[in-house]
Amino acid sequence: MNQTAVNISRLIYLLVCQAAGVSIALSTKSTAIEISVTLGLLIGLAIGLAFIGIERLMKGFTLRGFSTATFGLGVGLLCAWLLTRVQISKLLELAFHNKISSAEDGEALAYSLRLTLDVTLFASLGFLGTVLALRSNRDDFAFIIPYVRFRQDASSGQPIVLDAETVMDGRILRLLSSGFISGRLILAQYVLEEIQTLANEGPEGLRQRAQRGLENLEKMQSSPDVQISIHEERMGTEGQTVHARLIEMTKFYGARLMTLEDKLVHIAKLQGVSVLSLNELDIALSPPIAVGERLRVPLVRPGKESHQAIGYLPDGSMIVVNQAAGEIGSTVDLVVVTTLQTAGGTLIFGEIAHS
Repeated sequence: MNQTAVNISRLIYLLVCQAAGVSIALSTKSTAIEISVTLGLLIGLAIGLAFIGIERLMKGFTLRGFSTATFGLGVGLLCAWLLTRVQISKLLELAFHNKISSAEDGEALAYSLRLTLDVTLFASLGFLGTVLALRSNRDDFAFIIPYVRFRQDASSGQPIVLDAETVMDGRILRLLSSGFISGRLILAQYVLEEIQTLANEGPEGLRQRAQRGLENLEKMQSSPDVQISIHEERMGTEGQTVHARLIEMTKFYGARLMTLEDKLVHIAKLQGVSVLSLNELDIALSPPIAVGERLRVPLVRPGKESHQAIGYLPDGSMIVVNQAAGEIGSTVDLVVVTTLQTAGGTLIFGEIAHS
């Protein structure tokens, strides 16, 4: 929900509270407790502002968190109810039996003690159950209700949190259409805002990649085989880095994190987060190329050195060919002299083959 809609809802709620206060004030006319219209208006305004203050304190508390807290509250109240069924309050009466029996109204005092203990039990165990539920993760709930977790994972797969680099990568759509990846895709609102900012204001190269990312998102949302949702809640604090917030979000949803950034991969793995690295997948699927192997490759541009030319294999691996600057624009036979494994894939060095 955007901020404008929230402010409109708050305003309407204040008006309703003030109208209710005026209505109550008018209904007390000619009665023993008569309230002026002004006082009723102020009381309604005070109550409305108090609840709006509570609502602002609950910023970041989502419907998912509310349902989790409700479950914990129910467990706590059930435990309290079981304790009251075994009449634990009788222990309190026995402890103060002499004082109760000697009191003028002993029965009323005993009832007050029982009521006090019951209220304390329900409030305390309900509070403890709520806090424990909010501190628990998905695996803790799976321990309580294993069948529900099994059905959820078996039918839809573990959710996947996407970062900006993944969304802007040209391989993501082919990967999703292949059927190797299953599960609901989750994109944070701040990640979407980052991509939109790059598409509008970023450098030329990044602007094109960000525009492709927005096109990828449109195709994902229109595809019947892809389930993707934009999550607007802000995980973590504003001072946290994007990497930290993505990791926290992944932990919260019990999901996997898909990324291209090697630094993020290492940080997430250190924190026990399941990571899907597109770079690692690309390296794993690239066919091994041995030194001495002969290849036929088109040379498309100059290399870093004046005598070098650059070509690419069908899988995207880059080949640097020595002493081949004059062959740019043609297809040549070459011999692999060395290979170098990098984060972006396999870098191959070769020389023109002389028959």
